[in-house]
Amino acid sequence: MSRHFSNIYHLNFFLMATHNLGRTTFGDPKNKGNLMTIDEAHQLLNEWVPNERLRLHMKQVAALMKSWAIEKENADGITALKWELAGLLHDADWEKYPDDHCRIIIEELERRNIDPEVIHCIASHGPRYFGVEPESKMENMIYAFDELSGFIHASALIRPTRYEGMDIKSVMKKLKTPSFAAQVNRDEINDAISRIDIPIEELIQYIIEHQKNVS
Repeated sequence: MSRHFSNIYHLNFFLMATHNLGRTTFGDPKNKGNLMTIDEAHQLLNEWVPNERLRLHMKQVAALMKSWAIEKENADGITALKWELAGLLHDADWEKYPDDHCRIIIEELERRNIDPEVIHCIASHGPRYFGVEPESKMENMIYAFDELSGFIHASALIRPTRYEGMDIKSVMKKLKTPSFAAQVNRDEINDAISRIDIPIEELIQYIIEHQKNVS
C-alpha cells in the first residue's frame, strides 16, 4: 500500500486513520481465471491516477511482481499476469479516492468480475491498514515489495547517478537513519520481510536490479 514520501507518493499516509475493509472475502470464485489485459489496466490507471510519480510506483511494483513470479516461482503466463495486475492496480484508487483507498479499486475489480486472487492480493497489501492478512506467496511478496520499492526509489532520487552504482549498504544505512523518509514505518518493512523468509539484503538487491529501468 505505498505509504510513501510527501510529494513523491502518498502524502503522509501514516498519519491517516486505518482503512479497515471490514471483510476478508473478495470477488466471486466463479470468476477464477478472469483477468483484464495489461492495456486495460493501464487505461484504468490513466483515468484514475494523474500523478505520474504514483503511476511509476505502481509500474515498478508490477514489474517486480511479474519478474519474481517468473524467475523465482516458475509461474506460467496466466499466473505471472495475476501477479503483475495486482502490483499495477494496488494503489489505483489512492489519488482519486484517498478516503476510500483500496475499497474502491476492490469494488471496481469485483464489478468487472476479475479473479478473486488478484482482488484479495490487493486487499492484503497493507494488513495494518486494511485488516486483511497476506496468505499466499503472491500476497506476501506484494506486501514485501510495496514499501521497500518506494523507499529504494526515494533513495535513488537523491543520488546524482540515481540507480547507477546504488548498493545494498547505502540502502541499509538509510533504513537505519530515522530522519530519512521518516514517515516510512521500518517495523512494517521488517514485518513484511519476516513473512517471506528472504534476507532483506537479497530483496533490496533484487529491487534495485529489476525496477531501475521501469519508466
